[in-house]
Amino acid sequence: MERGVDREFIHTCSLWTFILTLVPIFSSLVEGQPQVIGSSQPIIAAPGDDVILPCHLEPAVDARGLTVEWSRPDLKPDPSDRWSWVRYVHLYRDRRDDLDMKIPSYIRRTTLFTDDMKHGNISLKVMNITSEDEGRFKCFIPNLKSTVKFSFVQLVVDPNLFTTEMPLDPRNVRTPGPDSQTRLGIWILGVVGCIVPCLAVTVGGYFIIRRRQKQVNTLPAPTLGQ
Repeated sequence: MERGVDREFIHTCSLWTFILTLVPIFSSLVEGQPQVIGSSQPIIAAPGDDVILPCHLEPAVDARGLTVEWSRPDLKPDPSDRWSWVRYVHLYRDRRDDLDMKIPSYIRRTTLFTDDMKHGNISLKVMNITSEDEGRFKCFIPNLKSTVKFSFVQLVVDPNLFTTEMPLDPRNVRTPGPDSQTRLGIWILGVVGCIVPCLAVTVGGYFIIRRRQKQVNTLPAPTLGQ
C-alpha cells in the first residue's frame, strides 16, 4: 500500500514540477515580443494645457507601417451619431492619419510624433485640454504580433493646477522601461518558484497522511486474551 502512496506522491510532485518548468518558458516567449507600454502614473494637466499621453513599443519596433488606434473606452456613444461607438481620438493607418473615424471634438487637436514612430514611439499629443478630456485613453495596435497589444493612459484635468509652459518633447516623456518590468517578472517567477514546490510537497504529504490514517482505521481491533 505504501508503494502506491509513494507513486501518487511522486506523480503529484512531477506534475507541479512540469508546470513550474513551463512558467519561465512562457515568460521568455512573451518577453521577446514587442509590447505596448503606456504610463503607470496618471498624466495631470490644467485646462488649456497641451499634454503628451506616453506610449511606446518595447523592444523598439518601427511603428510607421502599423495601425495605431487611440480611443476613449469609457466615453459614452452619442445617440445622434450611429458611428460614435467606433470613432477614435486619433487613428493612424496606411502610414497616414485617418480623419474619417475621428471623434469630432478631437479634430485638429491631436497628433502623433511621426518622426519618432520608427523608434517605437506612439505617444499622442493632445492640445488645448478641457475637463471633457479627463478619463482613460487606450493605445492599441491591432496588427501587432504580440500578446500585449494595448495599454491605458489616465488623464486627470485639474482646474486648480498651475503649470509652467514648457516645450513638449516626446523624447523627454518617460514611460516604464523594460528594466522595471523585467525586475517585476523576476520577482514574480521567484515567488512562484518558491510557492509551487512547497505546495507540491504539502499536497503530497496530505495524501500520504490521509492514506495512512485510513490504513490505521481499517486495521482489525486486537482481541483480548481470555
